[in-house]
Amino acid sequence: MFFAREGKLERSKNYSQLSLSLMFSAVLFLLSNVVIAQSEVITLCRESVPPTLEMDSAGELVEYLQRTLNARLKPSPSLAVDGDFGPSTRRAVELFQIARELEVTGRVDAATWMALGKLITQAEPIDDVQRFNRQRLPRAPNDALTGLPFLTCKAWVITDASTGKVLWGENYNKAIDIASTTKIMTAYLVLKYAETHPQVLQEVITFSKRADGTLGSTAGVRVGEKISVGELLYGLMLPSGNDASVAFAEFFGGRLSGKEGCSADESYDLFIDLMNAMAKQLGMHDSHYVNPHGLTAKGHLLSASDLSKLAYAAFDIPLFRQYVNTRQHATQVTTADAPARLLTWKNTNRLLAISGYDGVKTGTTTAAGACLVSHGVRDGNALFIVVLGASGSSARYADSRNLYRWAWNQLAQAKKNRRGRWLLK
Repeated sequence: MFFAREGKLERSKNYSQLSLSLMFSAVLFLLSNVVIAQSEVITLCRESVPPTLEMDSAGELVEYLQRTLNARLKPSPSLAVDGDFGPSTRRAVELFQIARELEVTGRVDAATWMALGKLITQAEPIDDVQRFNRQRLPRAPNDALTGLPFLTCKAWVITDASTGKVLWGENYNKAIDIASTTKIMTAYLVLKYAETHPQVLQEVITFSKRADGTLGSTAGVRVGEKISVGELLYGLMLPSGNDASVAFAEFFGGRLSGKEGCSADESYDLFIDLMNAMAKQLGMHDSHYVNPHGLTAKGHLLSASDLSKLAYAAFDIPLFRQYVNTRQHATQVTTADAPARLLTWKNTNRLLAISGYDGVKTGTTTAAGACLVSHGVRDGNALFIVVLGASGSSARYADSRNLYRWAWNQLAQAKKNRRGRWLLK
């Protein structure tokens, strides 16, 4: 509205500007202090995010989180939208954090909320309830009574342990995360060198701060403590010591590269180079190492078939077979100014408790799932089986044992058929 008098006109302008300013402030307040519901989504603003969610959280916000994770992750984790923040939801959060290169905590903090973006608050709307209830959903055919066992893993391979030949597998040439099965190569490099330099097993490693500070599974050796190479190999392969793998890389990288006297950090990097060089030498064409332990890192990927090639090569070393078939081991570590300290290690490979299995290595991270490289013998048939990305720790053993049973039955039947054909001649 315009007024004839100049004063009135000026007042009108100021009033309009004030009204617009108030309206704009109100909008900013809403955007910065509340979560705005928009039918099926909630938009998160940088100034105000929901509270941190973690294990044992519950409620409507957890339902929104679960529904959103189902939509954001590929493949979908198919979480039950039940409002309970349990192990499955935590794992899905970790996978999301890995995919978005966030700190992997399993907790939904401010950074994770912002990365999630719009939260899906409800399922897709239904236009016609009656039609929805009448809808006939498709079904897969009946399960076959013969054939491969049902598995949870993402990739697997079965190889003849006497020849290294691949017998059966699925996705076995696909490079994926492999977790601590990485340590097979770490041990292989050390023991390959020890074949021609056996005295190295008696040499003493002094643990560095970097080795002691390595995250994840541990051998439990502390900075400044001393332990022989031969004893630390048990700490690498039984409890899956990430700290031990770093200590080996620092100790051996320079020596095996012909660059003794280099710094520990340089030796570590050289050891990674040696891992990749050995992979190439063994024909592991789908593999690339970034570290000696298998903690999730960009570009650290191997295939199931390449792991079976490595296991086949490693089993040529008798000492390697001894280490991976040891169920428990105790040793002492020393320091210059303190009494010796006792360490006890138990093998993480539960297959060793069953007759017929004698190795090789477990591995578990959020990105890799549960992994297992194993060796088994029955009726003269020796096999390596690699299982990657199983749904859980128990599942990797179930997957592996089911594959062994199926494979051994296949081999027995083939032998029977060959014998039958020979008798008919």
